[in-house]
Amino acid sequence: MPTLVPHDLDAYVVACGFLGEAAVFALGDGRIEIRDGEISHRVEAHDGGILAAVFTADGKALLTAGDDGRVARTTADGASETLFEKSGKWLDQLAEGPQGAIACAAGRMAWVRLADGTVVEFPHEKSVGGVGFLPKGLRLATATTDKAMLHWVTAKGAPVDMPWKGAHTGITTSPDGKFLVTTMQEPALHGWRIDDMKHMRMTGYPTKVKSISWSAKGRFLATSGANAAILWPFLTKDGPMGKNPLQLGPRDRIVSRVACHPTEEVVAIGYDDGMVLAVRFGDAAEVLLRKPGAAPLSALAWDPAGVRVAYGAETGEAGVIDIRG
Repeated sequence: MPTLVPHDLDAYVVACGFLGEAAVFALGDGRIEIRDGEISHRVEAHDGGILAAVFTADGKALLTAGDDGRVARTTADGASETLFEKSGKWLDQLAEGPQGAIACAAGRMAWVRLADGTVVEFPHEKSVGGVGFLPKGLRLATATTDKAMLHWVTAKGAPVDMPWKGAHTGITTSPDGKFLVTTMQEPALHGWRIDDMKHMRMTGYPTKVKSISWSAKGRFLATSGANAAILWPFLTKDGPMGKNPLQLGPRDRIVSRVACHPTEEVVAIGYDDGMVLAVRFGDAAEVLLRKPGAAPLSALAWDPAGVRVAYGAETGEAGVIDIRG
């Protein structure tokens, strides 16, 4: 049976994950809590709230953006440094890219900070709802009203508009770099095949999609927003067009968070009552990882080895589940 070590963090959990053996929680009040057995660090990373957080691909640091206009980098030993600052801006979008690049956004402006400290600005006509990077080459993807956009960061060239009416609130690219997908203000996703801008509509959700996660090798895109985890297939060049999604972990509750296993076709599912399930794609076999709690899950993540799951809730309930028992 899985074992669970709970933490009461007393603030909204924006994101969680692992730096080495340490479980790390980014909180809405500006704190970062680092827990590693008997060792713990509390980092006052921001003078205000944390609005967005991502773990670096090398597993060595947590990047956070806040309403103090700063992007900070924090390591497992509790050391924190400021990488980018725009005084007076609420930095509510954040992404890590290739070659040490970092993107953030506030209002109608997106910025990319390169590894050497150079900052490149990308103005938009309307508010930026999401930032991300293509996996190869230094190319920024942004979501805004009525379209997604692709920008060259260090090369010359006009941005590429990928139009679709509506407010696009988040953005992701497939691990192979062939597909671009946005979450929307309405309960839907929209996608494009990048090479020919072929549209893909992914609809049928009762609520907005707020959590997405690519499966190992990018074969499926797992999403929240329904009474099961909805997994759209990206197995062929047409992506999910004309195909039905997998529906895993159905309940009479809404899925609030999804996190795909780093190597296996398994997804951890967090619900709006705090329950966490692990479900296998192939046969929909379920393992209960956490019973319902007091609040909706707001953060969920596997460790790189795929044996521990960190979770966090809107009220500060948090913990680490070891599936090895």
